[in-house]
Amino acid sequence: MATYKQIQEWVKKKYGFTPKTCWIADVKEQCGLKVRKAWNRQGNKRMVPCPKRKVKEIKAAFRHFGMI
Repeated sequence: MATYKQIQEWVKKKYGFTPKTCWIADVKEQCGLKVRKAWNRQGNKRMVPCPKRKVKEIKAAFRHFGMI
């Protein structure tokens, strides 16, 4: 499984933006992948969910790394 840093670098190279780690975690959760609870997360609700317009690119990175 790819690290968040690897995913960020791949998305930046391919699509020109760096996704926030909270966006990556949100999309991982949407795909049913295992996610640990962040140390700074408050409650069970994501404070900064991934914008819908960025989900496609992050999922492409997951496919590239064989995560989905």
